[in-house]
Amino acid sequence: MTRRSGSQDAVTAPRDVMTSQDVMTPQDVTDWWATAVSRIRPGEILLRGYPVEQLIGQVSFAETIWLLLRGELPTRTQGRLLEAALVAAVDHGPQAPSIAAARMAATCGVGLNNAVATGVNLLGDVHGGAGQQCMGVLAELEEAVAEGADVDDAAKNLVAEYRAAGAHVPGFGHRFHPYDPRRTPLLDLVGAAVADGAAPGWALRAGTALERALAEGRGRPVPMNIDGATAIVYSELGFPPELGRGLFVLSRSVGILSHAWEEKSGGARIKGPLPRRLLPSYKGPAPRDLNRPESGGNGGNGAGSA
Repeated sequence: MTRRSGSQDAVTAPRDVMTSQDVMTPQDVTDWWATAVSRIRPGEILLRGYPVEQLIGQVSFAETIWLLLRGELPTRTQGRLLEAALVAAVDHGPQAPSIAAARMAATCGVGLNNAVATGVNLLGDVHGGAGQQCMGVLAELEEAVAEGADVDDAAKNLVAEYRAAGAHVPGFGHRFHPYDPRRTPLLDLVGAAVADGAAPGWALRAGTALERALAEGRGRPVPMNIDGATAIVYSELGFPPELGRGLFVLSRSVGILSHAWEEKSGGARIKGPLPRRLLPSYKGPAPRDLNRPESGGNGGNGAGSA
């Protein structure tokens, strides 16, 4: 047997002596989940430094969302814009997959929290992610303008790129609405904020330029949808794209909760995606009998010779 060298023994042997680096101080422990969002102590709840008892009844829910995400309270105009975007996206009926899934889950006897989580977990890149994607597109246009491009020319170039790739520009067009009724009220509020100097206006310019570029040469325009409108609001308010999606999820959770509760309160059990009288179309093989040949040479018992 080859004996290990002394240096190897020193490396692999367990240490019996603790060094100063091994000792954790109380500060090390309390810093493990250090946060600037809230401070909770016996008899005290501070949200970004404000005592919660001073916020209750004085600050709206939308303003509180802003406070926790951004660290300071919004101006009245900022709070109003955020609230408008949150209200606009609360619900889109059971034809929305997230709503339908939550309602289906509620009929299966799970708790309300499980039903809501089922719906929220469907909000991904395809269903629920277009707002974040549109915020990225708006930022791309703004970058081109900052480098000297005309906003309308930049929008036309971007639309041409999407069409060449066979892709849809996120935030425009709707599979259900020929004209999204949520678009204009939101853009009017943004326009008023820009006129008052409360919003910079770059996202509104980029978004409307995209809308013009998409309508050019078409018999029917491709209007902005709720994802595009809220993308403009959240961009004007300075939220990063990923938080734009988070805010949409927060907003749509209200509709998901309402539909799940309605379905749960109705008492129906195990509602599938189709009414019971309807069955999904079947496109597989025609009915056929199982006709498997017997195993050969051993009486069909599957045993072979060694």
